[in-house]
Amino acid sequence: MADEKETPKAPEEKAGAEPSVGAGAEPGAGLKPDPELARKKKGLPPFGDLEQKVVNPASAPGNMNLLLDVPMKVAVQLGNTRMLIKELLQLGQGSVIQLDKIAGDPMDVYIGDKMIARGELVVVNDMFGVRITDIVSPVERIETFK
Repeated sequence: MADEKETPKAPEEKAGAEPSVGAGAEPGAGLKPDPELARKKKGLPPFGDLEQKVVNPASAPGNMNLLLDVPMKVAVQLGNTRMLIKELLQLGQGSVIQLDKIAGDPMDVYIGDKMIARGELVVVNDMFGVRITDIVSPVERIETFK
């Protein structure tokens, strides 16, 4: 077939190259998939408008109701101390660990790892409790980040 002239191939028709829409390929071939189209095919709703919406603080308490039933771990810290491993290994039943707080000092109340209040120890029906005496101010909470 020496009579046939070879026509030069367009760059998009070379082996391994993806055809483009203008080169006679099917529309959409070689293009990145549309995520919205993929969501429609799967029967999922569209993402919608992703613009930031300004929320009126007066309407925020309604949204706050969603969080009211979320359980939070509350811990009360009696005091702290540092010990050498050698001292820890010597502890046994009846050992006393001296803490850095004096009897009568307020105890720290934590939610997660953030101190939110201070209080005093109380006993109610043979159970320990804490009477809140001071709520940590936002300024004090910010100081803990420094």
